[in-house]
Amino acid sequence: MRALEGLDLRVERGEVFGFLGPNGAGKSTTIRLLLDLIRPTAGRAWLLGLDARREALAARRRLGYLPGDLRLDDRLTAEELLDSLARLRGGARPPLRRALCERLEVVPGRPIRQLSKGNRQKIGLVQAFMHRPELIVLDEPTSGLDPLLQVEVRALMRETAADGRTVFLSSHSLDEVQHAADRVGVVRAGRLVDVDRVERLRARALRHVTITFAGAAAPRDLEIPAGARIVAADGPVVRLTAPAAAMDAVVRAAARHPLADLVSEPADLEEVLLALYRDGDGG
Repeated sequence: MRALEGLDLRVERGEVFGFLGPNGAGKSTTIRLLLDLIRPTAGRAWLLGLDARREALAARRRLGYLPGDLRLDDRLTAEELLDSLARLRGGARPPLRRALCERLEVVPGRPIRQLSKGNRQKIGLVQAFMHRPELIVLDEPTSGLDPLLQVEVRALMRETAADGRTVFLSSHSLDEVQHAADRVGVVRAGRLVDVDRVERLRARALRHVTITFAGAAAPRDLEIPAGARIVAADGPVVRLTAPAAAMDAVVRAAARHPLADLVSEPADLEEVLLALYRDGDGG
């Protein structure tokens, strides 16, 4: 059984790229191949223009990495661990590190063994960002964090991209990706099934429309355009789905009758991805 097959992917400088897929889809395997932690049976990868295998050491000097299965030396405090990693790096920036610790509310003096999963995750995030790398690879970065800190991490990713650097964000959290990423690659059963900008993925999905007519019941002669579908009708309320391109025709059809309300909601990224997971050819 192959973990990845035919994966052809390009991530641009200065973007947050979301790498999405269900558990077992091949996300972490892709990262391990990029970082030369495992070797491919075929194919090649490049990081920042460097061969990921033959120039692995030079590539790693220029990137930051947060693994999905983060393990820390629990004999040390957060401060001692970050000091040790900074010495190994040789390029960590003390002012940036202090700012990250304050921003992410890292507890510096307590032994790591006494810290919760969320507090350990914050240390992992600081070590990934503290040397201002050109590329930051994050595997499930907000795991264990409270909602406010999740928002802060998303902001940190966006700031990194605005600075001209790159974030490769591997996650199964749809909310995280749709609020942080510029583009999304969807992987299923080891195959890349789609790559597109978040807004374009949403635009391809059906919109949810709720029409409330002014009478006691919906008009029987309501004509909906091709591509639209009535999902439910309850008295004066009609719920339907329609592609974005058909919305003008939906509104015109509804406006031929007395209206009390019309609400159109964009598709959530979750619906788009679930359709890709179902229809992808990587099974």
